[in-house]
Amino acid sequence: MGTSLTLTNIENYVARVTGIKPLIVEVASRRDREDFLWFPWQIYQSDPVWVPPLIAERRDFINPRKHPFYRHGAATTFLARRDGKPVGRILVSDDPNYNREQGANAGCFGMFESIDDPAVAHALLDAASEWLRTRGRTQILGPIDYSTNYTCGLLIDGFDTPPRVLMNHNPPWYLGLLESWGLTKAKDLYSFWFTDELKLQTRWLRLAERFAKRGNVKIRPFRLNDAEAEIANCKRIYNEAWKRNWGFVRMTDAEFAEFAHGLMDWMPPELMLLAEVDGKVAGLAMTLPDFHEAMKPLNGRIFRWGLPLGLWEFKRNCKKIRTGRLIALGVLDEYRRRGITELLILNTLINGTKYGKFEAAELGWTLEDNDLINRAIEASGGKHYKTYRILERAV
Repeated sequence: MGTSLTLTNIENYVARVTGIKPLIVEVASRRDREDFLWFPWQIYQSDPVWVPPLIAERRDFINPRKHPFYRHGAATTFLARRDGKPVGRILVSDDPNYNREQGANAGCFGMFESIDDPAVAHALLDAASEWLRTRGRTQILGPIDYSTNYTCGLLIDGFDTPPRVLMNHNPPWYLGLLESWGLTKAKDLYSFWFTDELKLQTRWLRLAERFAKRGNVKIRPFRLNDAEAEIANCKRIYNEAWKRNWGFVRMTDAEFAEFAHGLMDWMPPELMLLAEVDGKVAGLAMTLPDFHEAMKPLNGRIFRWGLPLGLWEFKRNCKKIRTGRLIALGVLDEYRRRGITELLILNTLINGTKYGKFEAAELGWTLEDNDLINRAIEASGGKHYKTYRILERAV
C-alpha cells in the first residue's frame, strides 16, 4: 500500500521524528466516537483491497446498550490525537467468562489502528494496559474484538487480497508497531481459499458418498420452521466442539441468539448445515455470503440525506455476491475421524454453488496447530492463503 504525500502525512512525519507525544483520550463525547469510527479511512485511503465498514454497524458494536458482550463483560475505547486530529485508536475489553474458562487473567485489545509512528501505537497500548491493570488483569492479548468469537487476528500474510466478511485487514507495518511495544506471538490463525475447479471432482464426490454410507451420516440444512430448537442445537455444537481450542470462550445465550438471528436474516438455510449420525446432531458448518462485496461501494454509509438509501443499495449488491466464507466448522469429539468434516465441507461447496451462486469461498479461520482440521481442509481442496496472528504481553 502506498502512502500519498499529503499535509497530514507530512505533519505526522514531523511529529514522529521530533518525538511529539499524542494525547490519549477515553472516548466519551459524540465527536470522539465519530472520530474513532471514521479514523480507518485515514489509514486505508490508498489501499485498493480494503473494505470500508458500515459505520452504523460499528457504532452499535461499541455501544454498551446494544452489544450483548456488555451484559457479562466490560470494555472501553481510546483515541489518540495530535493537534486535535485523530492519529490512532484502540478497544480494550475484559471478559470474566474467558478468564474463568481458560484459567487466565487477561484482557484483550482490538479495533487497533495507528499511523506509522511507534509513539502513537505505544501510547494507545499503554492506555489499554493501564485500564486492564486497574481491573486486576496481568496479561493483554490481541488484536481481539471482545473475544475470539468476534473479529480477531493481525494480518501478517496475504495483504494483496480483500478481507472477507468478519475478517481483519491491516497494513504490513502494523506487526512492527505492535512488536516494538513488546508484544510477541501467541498463536497464528489460518484462512483457506477454495475455487470450484479444485474440489468438486467426481473422485471426491465418490469418496464422500462412501463416508456417508459407512458412518450413517446425514447432512441437512437448518430448519427454519423449528428455528429456536435449531439455534439450541447449533449453540451446543459450537460451544462443545470448540471448547478445548486455544483462546476459546463459550458464547452466552444472548450473544449466540443475536448471532444466529442475524444469520437467518441474510442467508439461505442451505448454507447453515448440520450433520446427523443416527438422528443425533453431531456437527455443523455455517457459511456467510461475503457481504464485503456488497458493502465496499457504500464507503461506510447506510444513511444519506437522512434516508437509508445505502440499505437499498446494499440489498441490491447482495444479489451480485459471488464469494462466501465458511465461518464455523465443527464436529463433536465422539464423531470425529468419520469423514463428517469432509462431508460438511463438500456439501457447503455444493450448496454454495447452487444456492449462493458462489464461484469461490474462504474457510477460516483455523488454529495453526489444529492438524486434524487443517489436513481435512487441504484434502478437500483448500489452499492456505492468509495468516493472522494473535499477540500477547504481560501488563
